Amino acid sequence: MRFARSCGVLLHPTSLPGPYGCGDLGPEAFAFLDFLSAAGQKIWQVLPLNPTGYGDSPYQCFSAFAGNPLLISLDRLVEQGLLSQSDLADLPAFPARTVDYGPVIAWRMGKLRLAAQRFFAALAAAPAGPRQVEYDTFRTQHAAWLDDFALFMAAKDAHGGVAWNRWEPDLAAREPKALERWRKHLAKGIAEHTFWQFEFFRQWSTLRAECTRRGIRVMGDVPIYVAHDSADVWTAREYFWLDEAGNPTRVSGVPPDYFSATGQLWGNPTYRWPKLQQDGFRWWIARMRGVLAMYDMVRVDHFRGFEAYYEISASEKTAANGVWIKAPGVELFDTLVRELGELPIVAENLGNITPEVEAIRTRFGLPGMAILQFAFGTDPQAPSFRPHNYERHLVAYTGGHDNDTAIGWWTSGIGDSTRSEKELREEYELASGYLGLHGEPLNWAMIRTLLASVADTTLIPMQDVLGLGGEARMNLPGRMGGNWRWRYQQEQLQPEMIERLAALVRLYQR
Repeated sequence: MRFARSCGVLLHPTSLPGPYGCGDLGPEAFAFLDFLSAAGQKIWQVLPLNPTGYGDSPYQCFSAFAGNPLLISLDRLVEQGLLSQSDLADLPAFPARTVDYGPVIAWRMGKLRLAAQRFFAALAAAPAGPRQVEYDTFRTQHAAWLDDFALFMAAKDAHGGVAWNRWEPDLAAREPKALERWRKHLAKGIAEHTFWQFEFFRQWSTLRAECTRRGIRVMGDVPIYVAHDSADVWTAREYFWLDEAGNPTRVSGVPPDYFSATGQLWGNPTYRWPKLQQDGFRWWIARMRGVLAMYDMVRVDHFRGFEAYYEISASEKTAANGVWIKAPGVELFDTLVRELGELPIVAENLGNITPEVEAIRTRFGLPGMAILQFAFGTDPQAPSFRPHNYERHLVAYTGGHDNDTAIGWWTSGIGDSTRSEKELREEYELASGYLGLHGEPLNWAMIRTLLASVADTTLIPMQDVLGLGGEARMNLPGRMGGNWRWRYQQEQLQPEMIERLAALVRLYQR
């Protein structure tokens, strides 16, 4: 699918400002739309909005279909009368520029439970009212995943958060009598999780409608894999490589690359593609149908894995010893196009990309990606990341969520610190000359260079608009903790930044 010439900003909602410990879908999200509109931006890219699990990572979620309750705006619940200002009076002194997930989740979920209690009390008082109708309609529309997800989360709560394959064997195996028994036993928790999904999607729908009104498209993000400890795997074990006890036997990752010398061991169970193919890819059809209902366009992470994927034995400690296995990407995307129509997908084609991968991307008209930070080093893809080599059908970034910020990259010794001084010096010299650094801040030189390029779509992480250093990095692949925490503060966004970005949009006709 061809996208119009435009530019946008990459910012996950947890990174928005606000008083409640992390960003959400409330007033600060609408204030962010004010900034995007004033700066001439046409796209807001977010990371996956699903409920986060291990490491608070949006790429390790409890469901590929559900929304993250942590993003529900408490202010909006106050407006509905489900919370009061006095309910929020015990607000802890959360840090303003990072998300301290443990305390934030504990406090916010307490407020969400209180809101759920009042919601169901209101339904009981007016069982045929408009709120009941809206709630019932939502449950019907999302019944394919919602009931199982709510039971999964309630059961996790009841089992102290342990993974589903450590539950009672009959529940882990989803034996019908066990499911019936636990649904009765966990009715209150199931209702809470169902309400939180109702409220998340209600708030998200309102925010997205405002984006549409302003001419801003929302780009979502689809991880190719799902987490082992998820409702997705629990309810569809047959599509994943698991043993009889539900433990993964084969897991995903990527081999050593510019992010990690030992590769990245993601640990997600890999797909049993023959079974998915035998069933007409119905699981993938449902997943992509749900995603495309939430967003205007989506970035598919690790697109390379649809042609061939890197599989590692679950017993390995790193990703160094894995094998590449072919996947039925052409058949899958033929099916998706037939079922869903033209696909507004951006293919993340970074890393070890083969002609076969590019052939699939080209066949289905999907733009690839370019990262300007990678344009000046020794990576084999570096020449293709230089804007004079861009094709028009491309989405170009100064950096992505796995990169350091532009300033952090420049000031901390760009690239891999294990390289020689000569290699680093050559990278600095090439970048300086290419970007035309003559007193212009590095982040703005990179933004200008991208916006001037022929790439149809350019996206700038919010950290690079603000000119922040490595302290604002969102994720460091391979780091076990401390990721996904960064937040900006409203006072960091100065009027001159907005004006400068808007001027570049006008100059380069984006």
